[in-house]
Amino acid sequence: MKAAIACLSALAHEGRLAVFRLLVQAGPDGLAAGEIARRLEVLPNTLSANLAILGHAGLTQSRRDGRSILHAARYPAMVDLLGFLTEDCCGGAAEICAPLGDLLAKATACDGPRQETA
Repeated sequence: MKAAIACLSALAHEGRLAVFRLLVQAGPDGLAAGEIARRLEVLPNTLSANLAILGHAGLTQSRRDGRSILHAARYPAMVDLLGFLTEDCCGGAAEICAPLGDLLAKATACDGPRQETA
């Protein structure tokens, strides 16, 4: 429950939600902070704060690649959050919840980088 609250709190902001969605779209390789800032048209200090909050919630991770720091969505955390939110979906009616299960399976297949270095 605490992890879900931390994730939902981090995502309950327009800028952070935009960053997270962009990183989910970018895939396991992630994006450099400069590229994220450029695509979302945000100031570097604002982006830095948003990335820190998402990272503390466990939704993103960063790793060094040469001189760059790449940021990526943590797909296992996203799957855990979606699983928590749909855990008791539809009173267990499989025919209603099947599309949600398919979504979770697809998200699990996108499992991003596991080593956090920054």
